[in-house]
Formats: sequence, structure tokens, C-alpha cells
Amino acid sequence: MKHILFFILFFTVLTVSAQTEFNSGFKSIPAPKFSAKPKKTPLPEIKDPQADKTDMPNIKTPNVFDNTSITPKSKFQIGEQKSTFTMSTENDFANPGDRYVAKMEKDLDKALKAEGLKEGRGELVKKNISLGDFKTKSAYFIVKFRDFGAIDGDLVRVSSNDKIIQDQLFLDVNFKQVKIILSDGFNKLDFEALNIGSLGGNTAEIQVFDDKGVLITNDYWNNLAAGFKASIVVTKE
Repeated sequence: MKHILFFILFFTVLTVSAQTEFNSGFKSIPAPKFSAKPKKTPLPEIKDPQADKTDMPNIKTPNVFDNTSITPKSKFQIGEQKSTFTMSTENDFANPGDRYVAKMEKDLDKALKAEGLKEGRGELVKKNISLGDFKTKSAYFIVKFRDFGAIDGDLVRVSSNDKIIQDQLFLDVNFKQVKIILSDGFNKLDFEALNIGSLGGNTAEIQVFDDKGVLITNDYWNNLAAGFKASIVVTKE
């Protein structure tokens, strides 16, 4: 028992002695000194969210019910407007009779052209035409020409038995005459369309008189193409 108490006391003294020696040899390390204060990092600038809204355009939320590609309109809804597509050019305020005016004008224009009262870019006559055969004792014929339609530059060449009598005759509103001496026997009088006018084919009215002033024939050609002829055959007795 004494030995145990001795060892306890010995260890207690030894522990206190060690602590005293350790504390006397420990020196604290002073904190380092800085010559300048650390720089402060500036805080990031925070913008006012209300200020940004003033520069931004107003955004309108789309209505999906107005977009037919997303929500197509029902074909069975009540009161749906019918299709406005039409091939007709008429409108709700047009006179229903106006649709017939264009057709009536076209028919009238066609009738005038058929009667030789109006020129037009219709089908050209591309062949030689005969204006008749005649017998006479007259020494010569007086042939008169004029353009019975609009004056649009029609030109005619006059010849007898392939001999040119008038090389280029301009057809006007008034008659222009050419004197043709007749040979004994057969005579062929040719009236060649040299061109077509600006409004249509070559159109001409002719009047043929004998040497006594008697009218032999009054005829015309209509829409004759350039290069073709209207002819009269005369037999001088």
C-alpha cells in the first residue's frame, strides 16, 4: 500500500515539473504586421429593374385562339362567313346588265368588220381575188381608189397586163383616180396590196368608169394581205 502511494505521488510531481518546464520554453509567435490595408473589392452594380422596362417594347402575349395554324377554326361553327373567292369581276354595286355590254360591243365590232365598215387585226386574206370580168368598147377606163376604213397607210400598185401604171398609190378618205388605156382584146388590171395598214389588212374601195363616164363596177376588198392582188379582166371589143 505504501508503495502504491509513493508511485502516485512520484508521477504527480513528475507531471507538474514537466508542465512547468514546457510552459517556460514556449514562446508565442506574434501576428504579422502589414504596411497597407487590403483593398476593398467594389460590389457589383445592381441595375434598377424598373429602368430596363422603360426601354423595352411592350410584349403582347399571343392569343392561340386567333392563330388558325394552331387552333384552326371549325368548319361547322355557327355563322361562319362563306368563301369570297369568285371568278367574276363584278361587285355588289355593279349593274347586272354590264356583263353583256362587252359581248354586245364585240358582236357589233365583228359585224362592222364583216360589212367592210371597220378595220381590225382579223384574219388576213392571203390569196388573189377576182373583182369580175367585163366587155367594153371603151378606149380607156378610169379607176378610182379610196380607203373605206380608217386611214392607216394602205398602199396599192396598179398595173395592166403586168405593166405598172401607178407604182405606189396612197389610199386616202377621198377617191384618187388612175387612167388605164385598154389594149384590143384581153386586158388584165391588177391592184396589188403593197402593205397592211397599222389598224389591219389592206382595205380599198374601187369604182371603174368607161370613157363615157359610165360606172362599170363598184367593188372593194377587205383585209387583203401584202403581196396579194385584186384583179379585173376586161375584153375590149
